[in-house]
Amino acid sequence: MSDNPATLIGSSTELRSIDWVDGAVELIDQTALPEELVVLRIDDVAELVDAIRRLAVRGAPSIGVAGAFGVALAVRIYLPDEPGEFAQAMLSLRNARPTAVNLGRAVDRAASRVSAGFGAVLAEAFRIRDEEIAACWAMGKRGADLLEELSGARPQRLMTICNTGGLAAVERGTALGVIATMFERGQLEEALPVETRPLLQGSRLTTWELSRKGAPFRLLVDSAGPFLLARQSIDAVLIGADRVAANGDTANKVGSYALALGADRASVPFIVVALESSIDLDTPTGDDIEIEDRGAAEVVGFRGLAFAPPGTPALNPAFDVTPVDLITALVTERRVVRFDQGEALTPWPLKNGENGIDNGNGGGI
Repeated sequence: MSDNPATLIGSSTELRSIDWVDGAVELIDQTALPEELVVLRIDDVAELVDAIRRLAVRGAPSIGVAGAFGVALAVRIYLPDEPGEFAQAMLSLRNARPTAVNLGRAVDRAASRVSAGFGAVLAEAFRIRDEEIAACWAMGKRGADLLEELSGARPQRLMTICNTGGLAAVERGTALGVIATMFERGQLEEALPVETRPLLQGSRLTTWELSRKGAPFRLLVDSAGPFLLARQSIDAVLIGADRVAANGDTANKVGSYALALGADRASVPFIVVALESSIDLDTPTGDDIEIEDRGAAEVVGFRGLAFAPPGTPALNPAFDVTPVDLITALVTERRVVRFDQGEALTPWPLKNGENGIDNGNGGGI
């Protein structure tokens, strides 16, 4: 498959990580990057669940879209003759990864259209996909505007963790979408992604996306992030989120909390960029967020290379939780919540028919 962005999945000139093409789910296999750009074609629910679990598709928005398309697959395969198998497929999709709230919500939303038939379910999955894409563009603008407000309209040095670009969010991205907008405005001096152990999403994926855009960046060892915040002129830290609790506590890739502590010590803004669908008002605080442990294998070795003696035990939390008092602001597609100014999360009121995407001046588009 060509590396030309115009020939990636879908018709957009932006990188698109997942889509429905000619009756099947097509997704970029993120485990093969950066060495090779591989597109998987999946027409089986169990195979899609496996792709989610092994991180072939990852990032809260992308796995939500994957889950919605998975419901369409399940309807076509199992209904009306095998309702028990369909119910099991729904359970497998919802539980493929527990920390990100988007997956279960997207599965439930697509499944709510089952009574109307396969076409209605697929149409709902496409709506979820399109809303995620529109949201990313809105977040990019809103986040860049906030950075200008905090530091002025000048080139900025921005630190980030994991991968929050088009690979993680269908197109464009959340935190990396803000960095892309800053680059396009001529206001990015340098992006500083950390490598993101143990699976190196920062070094394998974020650098790949930044390189494709031609944006300036330098890669950091994870443990160097807090020190460099203390010693260098960093304008902000930008992270994504897999779940935001009602009080603002935020679960994101493990290592985010350390960057938040370093940013707080250095008085550097720490900004969460996330979809409204990642906000879980039914989860009171970060203490109530289930943190996925992915087992020892990812820690003691990588791609067949052993880093530790055989049988070495390990803890491997995939995420950590940053307390709200360390977060400057939450940027979503609809709003900016300034935690540093005492603002709190509240439900976002939607009028009938409103899609919730805001253009930056308070109006839906």
